Amino acid sequence: MAEVGKIPAIPTGSVTLAIVLSLVSLVFFDLMGLVIKRLSAGYTAAELSAYRNIFGLAPSFIALWSTPAWHRNGRRLRIRQWGLICMRGLIVTFAQLMFYLSLGLIAFATATTISYSSGLFMTAFAVLLLGERVGLIRWIAVLIGFVGVLMVMGPGRETFTLASLLPLGAAALYALTGVTARLIDEEVPSALVNLYSTGFAVVGSVMLALYLGGFSTVRSASDLGWIVAMGGFGGTAVLLMIISFRMTEQSNLAPFSYFGIPMAFIFGWVFFGEAPIRDLFPGAILIIGGGLLVVWRERQRNKPASATRSMAE
Repeated sequence: MAEVGKIPAIPTGSVTLAIVLSLVSLVFFDLMGLVIKRLSAGYTAAELSAYRNIFGLAPSFIALWSTPAWHRNGRRLRIRQWGLICMRGLIVTFAQLMFYLSLGLIAFATATTISYSSGLFMTAFAVLLLGERVGLIRWIAVLIGFVGVLMVMGPGRETFTLASLLPLGAAALYALTGVTARLIDEEVPSALVNLYSTGFAVVGSVMLALYLGGFSTVRSASDLGWIVAMGGFGGTAVLLMIISFRMTEQSNLAPFSYFGIPMAFIFGWVFFGEAPIRDLFPGAILIIGGGLLVVWRERQRNKPASATRSMAE
């Protein structure tokens, strides 16, 4: 008889389904970005961040309600580390502000590509905050990735603007939320962490929007529909990502996350007529290469542990 609370074995074929769900989540993230870029001409980044979080609460509730472990453990809502959860929500608030602002100022694909440096920031933050030991290969991977980011940003090129620093700052803050999530008690479901973080992000983004000038009147029913869609796209993307992460190890999904870069290029070209090929390449290749090198090194490190478990079984 299975033990109560034991995590069920990953079903056959779930890795493939998890990869598909993670790729779909990337599409929804990009769709959210497209809507933000479309609305940025009439609404501030702070407003859009607030709307994104408010309308993104519904998918967060769905994610929590669809978590079996949460039901098995009595649907507990209390957590111990309120300060940490609040801090993560505020970090998300400023990360969104910087990224959404960049979408209105620079090419969609450029902003999105630079934001993919978050995985590289996570390596550095893991050393500083979690005390992880990072070897030479992973530091080389981080360096390669950052060289790629600098090439995409293009300091010294005529197309370079300080706005290119915004998605880089957003990437660092998003990475910080990812690393600090590992400081939260393991028994707290990821979906509950996401719900509370989104809730605090709602409070933070609304206060920030009010501080920076308040909310403008929604201009049309069409704009309201796009605003609701923006929150739905972002919340659904997070929901699908949580589901995929629960189906398989994150290292199985990480290599596919970089599919978001060509997706962003295609979407930016189709919807906004942007084709910043010279700005993106070869920097985007180095970002992808650095990220994949980190993934490969993690797999190599985990092989001895996996082999030991297999022998014990």
